[in-house]
Amino acid sequence: MSTTVTAKGQVTIPKPVRDLLGIVPGSKVDFHRAADGSVVLARSDKKQPTSRFTKLRGHAGKGLDTDTIMALTRGEA
Repeated sequence: MSTTVTAKGQVTIPKPVRDLLGIVPGSKVDFHRAADGSVVLARSDKKQPTSRFTKLRGHAGKGLDTDTIMALTRGEA
């Protein structure tokens, strides 16, 4: 992936890279020079991207309790 540097020295981080690192507006990023001379972009705000499983975690709210669900499963209700 490549991008163009503006007159102000700004670049747009490609969307696949933003998605991979979980970079959203307001995220802090850091640039490090690696031993081989390349430059590495990393998040510096220490927030980990939210996993797709974490987004699904939780409960459905008020509803059936466990005993009622088990009774329905057994065909008792």
